[in-house]
Amino acid sequence: MNTSWRTRLGDWIAQQKVERFLIALILINALILGLETFPAVMERYGSVLLALDAIILAVFVVELLIRMTAHGWKFFKDPWSLFDFAVVAIALVPASGPLAVLRTLRVLRVLRILTLMPSMRKVVHGLISAIPGLSAVIMLMGLIFYVAAVVATGLFGDQFPQWFGNLGESGYTLFQVMTLESWSMGIARPVLEAYPFAWVFFVVFILVTTFTMLNLFIAVIVNATQAEHDAENALLVESQHEKTRVEIQSLAAEIAELKKHLQSR
Repeated sequence: MNTSWRTRLGDWIAQQKVERFLIALILINALILGLETFPAVMERYGSVLLALDAIILAVFVVELLIRMTAHGWKFFKDPWSLFDFAVVAIALVPASGPLAVLRTLRVLRVLRILTLMPSMRKVVHGLISAIPGLSAVIMLMGLIFYVAAVVATGLFGDQFPQWFGNLGESGYTLFQVMTLESWSMGIARPVLEAYPFAWVFFVVFILVTTFTMLNLFIAVIVNATQAEHDAENALLVESQHEKTRVEIQSLAAEIAELKKHLQSR
């Protein structure tokens, strides 16, 4: 009886209309948190916004309590449920004194929309599954940056110590070059005035990092996301096949029972 009650409670909280209601509350909460950053708005409507924020937080707490009651200890075995629990728990901690920074972290509640939207969860799962491949790309890029920073410091450090004075400054400058932010007029052309052949270094560095390594990042993420999508489709197909097998077996049993009934007559 208790299990049946919990099952009904879990089915109710998982209804599409309930999820849509929670998504609407999350979006409203995001709007409220954004409005709180405007002093003029807070001066005029601050009490109303804070009251609405407290009401929405109370709804989130009740929703979590319902899910915890319905799923029991299984709730704490689900990473997404733990994420929801942590985000709501942070908002309940008194944001005063050394914990005042937690008030800013209330905006993390907006990320609860990831839990309620399957399409976003797929993207997050794809990014997480891409981490092993990305780690190899990051290590390779780190090696390239280290070598390039050492070379740049040796070549341009004397004339341009503000950009290439040491390994750290060279690395930061090369990161700016990789992002293509003011790399030509701001860095490369002044260096070219002192070192006419420096263009070879910058062009090779950009080709290797910006147009090759960054595309490897994208390729790894896309491949992992596609693999996640294929695995989900495979599970769905297997589930449909299993359902079909059960229906065929049930139909075969009914046919066998009907044959026995006809033979007995």
